[in-house]
Amino acid sequence: MNDIYANTILTGFSYILTGFVFVCMTTLLKNILDEQDIKCETEKNKELTTDMIKALVKTIDAKDPYTNGHSIRVAEYTRMLAEQTYTDSDELHNIYNIALLHDIGKIGIPDNIINKPGKLTDEEFKVIKGHTLTGAKILSEIKSAPELIYGAKYHHERYDGKGYPCGLKGEEIPEISAIIAVADAYDAMTSNRSYRKLLPQETVKQEIEKGLGTQFNPKWGKIMLKLIEKDKDYKMHQ
Repeated sequence: MNDIYANTILTGFSYILTGFVFVCMTTLLKNILDEQDIKCETEKNKELTTDMIKALVKTIDAKDPYTNGHSIRVAEYTRMLAEQTYTDSDELHNIYNIALLHDIGKIGIPDNIINKPGKLTDEEFKVIKGHTLTGAKILSEIKSAPELIYGAKYHHERYDGKGYPCGLKGEEIPEISAIIAVADAYDAMTSNRSYRKLLPQETVKQEIEKGLGTQFNPKWGKIMLKLIEKDKDYKMHQ
C-alpha cells in the first residue's frame, strides 16, 4: 500500500512538473517570437525613417544640379569611415542618418545663390555659411534626437579652429561632425562642379594629406586616406 501510495504521489508530481515545464517552454517560445516581431517592426521603422530622410535630402540636393546626390554620398562615406572604428549597427545607422541631414539648412538658400556659376560675393558667401545654423535650428525641433544637430551645425568647423560657424578647435568639435567634415570635403573634390570636373584621385589624396591637423581631425583624415588606398579603381566618386 505504501508503494502504491508513493507511486501515485510520484506520478502526480511528474504530471505537475511536466505541465510546469510545458507552460514555461510555451511562455519562453512566445516571448522569443514576440521579441522577433518587435525587432522586425523596429527594423522596418528604422528603414522607413531613413527612406523618408533620403526623400527629403534628395529634394534639397536637387536645388543644385551639380551637387545632386551629395547628401547620400556624404552619408555613405561617413558610414564607411565610422565602420573602421564602430561596430554597433544601431550606432552606425544613427551616424548615417545624422550625415544624411548635414546640409538640410540649404533649404533656406535662394536658388540664384546656390546655383550661381561664378564666384560668390562676400554677402552671398555669408548666406551660404548660414546653412549650418539654419540646419541646426530646424533639427533642434526634434527633441527625441538632440544629436542630430551636430552634423548640420558643425560639419564646416576645422581642426585648427578656422572653420565656421563657431570656430571650434580640435577635440571641441563633436566626433560625428569631424567625420562628416572629411566625408563632405572628399565628396566635394570627387564630384563635378559648374567650374571644374571631379579631381583625379591622386590630387584628392594629396589634399586630404595637406589638411591633416589643419582642416581635418588627423584620426579621420588618415582613415579616409586608407579608404582611398583601397579604392584602386577609383570607384568612390560621383
